[in-house]
Amino acid sequence: MFIIANLLQAVAKILDIALTLYMWIVIISALLTWVNPDPHNPIVKFLRNATEPVYKKIRKFIPTYFGGIDIAPLIVILIIIFLQYFLVNSLYDLAYRLKSSF
Repeated sequence: MFIIANLLQAVAKILDIALTLYMWIVIISALLTWVNPDPHNPIVKFLRNATEPVYKKIRKFIPTYFGGIDIAPLIVILIIIFLQYFLVNSLYDLAYRLKSSF
């Protein structure tokens, strides 16, 4: 069972890193909206392509524009934090329990 526990720990760690990385992408993308960057810049294109599909899914269910401010990045960050506290910690706990049961 320790192999499955180690696998769960590895998945939890990779998921945690991926969620943290995506949270920083969302934050940088949101900050770039304040400075009106060049839309043809490859970095700006990457950030837009990485975040807009998620924003569109959220906007489909929740109105995100309030007083000219888009709160979709904030909602995405809250979802990421929820996933980190719920899913990642649950995977770590499950791995720990699998290791300690044998």
